[in-house]
Amino acid sequence: MSSGASRRVRVPARDARPGGGRLSTKICHGQAAMLSFALTNATERIAMNRQVMTRRQFLATTAALAGVALSPMACRTTGSTRRTASDLVPLGRTGLKISRLGVGTGSNAGEVQRSLGREGFNRLIRYAYDQGVTYIDTADAYRTHEYIREAIKGLPRERLFILTKMMGSPQDPMKELDRFRRELGVEYLDCVLVHCATSPRWDSERQRVLDALEEAKQKGIIRAKGVSCHGLPALCRSTQVEGLDVHLVRLNPQGRHVDGPSERWDESGNETHVPRVVQEIRAMRAQGRGVIGMKIIGNGDFRSPEDRERSIRYAMQSGLVDAVTIGFASTAEVDEAIERMNRALAEV
Repeated sequence: MSSGASRRVRVPARDARPGGGRLSTKICHGQAAMLSFALTNATERIAMNRQVMTRRQFLATTAALAGVALSPMACRTTGSTRRTASDLVPLGRTGLKISRLGVGTGSNAGEVQRSLGREGFNRLIRYAYDQGVTYIDTADAYRTHEYIREAIKGLPRERLFILTKMMGSPQDPMKELDRFRRELGVEYLDCVLVHCATSPRWDSERQRVLDALEEAKQKGIIRAKGVSCHGLPALCRSTQVEGLDVHLVRLNPQGRHVDGPSERWDESGNETHVPRVVQEIRAMRAQGRGVIGMKIIGNGDFRSPEDRERSIRYAMQSGLVDAVTIGFASTAEVDEAIERMNRALAEV
């Protein structure tokens, strides 16, 4: 891929959705209305045209109409207000939309996802996509860029939201962005974050990266920029740094791996850390910034279903985040997260 330093990349609008996941046997009010209207209309047209139909023809016609009404897209187009994990939601005031649930590819620095092998990784990404989970979270440090390139091959680019991250302060950040795009096999990146900021001076220490991300955004190479913080000193500073679009924030009510007062990236955290983090998130949202929650499963520490239920319920019902990213190791984990998120959202 040629360097992005001299040409603007055309970025398409992103409002399309994949066709959805598995067919649900539950019919929402909008679907029921559509089915009733469609069947009634079909019956009237048949009577008006005085067509003689066999029983087999009638069943085929009604089955086709029912299939349309029961499709996942039908509920989205009939005004249903039911919220789900696969909804496309606004990412703050960036003008971008993102699926409420994202697939994380950095569990244990990406080792968990890489250990699936290319075939297993492809299956995981494609399965999530089929459920409407179109946000993919990665980073240069995870070493999953090329895995993602293979997994998304043939999928409509405009339906994906690809977020990656840049570690440290490389000498030529624009060159790094070109490499990211080559590795991912895309012309543009939806969002790029400064990765793992820990210092209260992170913005001055990585000013070169921030400047390059702004330049890349102006040229259409990226669509949004932001930061992923590890530690309260960096998090508090990030709220004050101007020009950021997106924050990736560690959040769960148990406080596991949630930002604390030290500058250690791997601080274990506890419940006392949560209120201060929540305060910063609210300040971010007041500025119209997009907020994505991570460590929802406590960095994989939440082995009990009760812990996972409590954390996902908190993320979905607190109004603190636009979306969440969860590192999955299997399609069963995708199903569980979707089920828990949908259940929590239904109560809001």
